[in-house]
Amino acid sequence: MEMQTERLREDIAAAQAGVAQGFESLLATFGPRLYGFFLKATGNHHDAEDLLGEISVRLVRSIANYDDRGRFEPWLFRIAANMVRDSRRHNRCRPGVISLSGQEEDGEPFMPPAPPQGDRLEAREDAEKLAAALKSLDEDTSRMIMLRHYGQMSFKEIAALFAMPLGTVLARVHRGLGTLRRLMATSDES
Repeated sequence: MEMQTERLREDIAAAQAGVAQGFESLLATFGPRLYGFFLKATGNHHDAEDLLGEISVRLVRSIANYDDRGRFEPWLFRIAANMVRDSRRHNRCRPGVISLSGQEEDGEPFMPPAPPQGDRLEAREDAEKLAAALKSLDEDTSRMIMLRHYGQMSFKEIAALFAMPLGTVLARVHRGLGTLRRLMATSDES
């Protein structure tokens, strides 16, 4: 137990110093439990995966605010709980309040409403096209675009994360988005 605590302190210190391996180790340690928490809270794998990706970005942004006097795990899961709350607030399309037990207030199991069949197929096809288009970009550019648009990071934050000049990040994202537009338009025509 003492070794685990020491390792956790080292990982936190590394993450606070901006070392990628510290973040990776923290996510490897807590990722499966966070995913289980998000899955239980949201009721579906897609939302759980989205929230897991988002907490990675939030961890990068807020690790410097962590005070070593408190326990890390409750701090991290408080962020996770706030994210679930915010997600529910923004996703008003789901009726009822969902408890972490997967039950609605009336005690019935939560079953998210299914979108119309055509909408689901179209959304899935669009997501697959976008994923394929993102894979065609170089890895750094793809990650920059995802951090900007899905992680809602500023260009300045992305530049700091990649240790690149701001102008370079702006140019790569701009070129990458242009490539994505062309690829998506080409796939729509075929």
